[in-house]
Amino acid sequence: MIQLKKTQVKIISVLIALVFVGSVVALALSQSNNSIASAAASSNVGVVDYQQFGALKDYTDVQAQMEKLAKDAEAEFKEKSANMNDQQKQEYYQQTMQRLQQQHNDMMEPIRQKIDAAVKEVAEAKGITVVLNKEAVVYGGTDLTQDVIKKLNK
Repeated sequence: MIQLKKTQVKIISVLIALVFVGSVVALALSQSNNSIASAAASSNVGVVDYQQFGALKDYTDVQAQMEKLAKDAEAEFKEKSANMNDQQKQEYYQQTMQRLQQQHNDMMEPIRQKIDAAVKEVAEAKGITVVLNKEAVVYGGTDLTQDVIKKLNK
């Protein structure tokens, strides 16, 4: 069995937490327009597959930046926590994770706004009055995903 030092376990925990944070953000991104579902009484309904936006350059750039920040945070944690007791390490670890989460949110917000604006523009151009997340739709709706991706890639 492999024996890991406490710092190695914490580093692995940080990396796992970053993957989790990335997943939560992707989920949040895919759910960001569910609030308009209450307007579904209109017959002009569009759908967008938010999961496909994970391949956008802006999104992948943020992921790469977050990976670098995570590595930097890991190195900083190793350096600064070397002389700390377990309680201090735990507190410092939590502070580091909160800081990384906030940085991730700050970097993702402009991307979310950009996607929402592109969805709105494409929907208005096509006469669509309601746009839903494609995952929430069982049948019907005009798929706007590729048009939104083209608009975002311009």
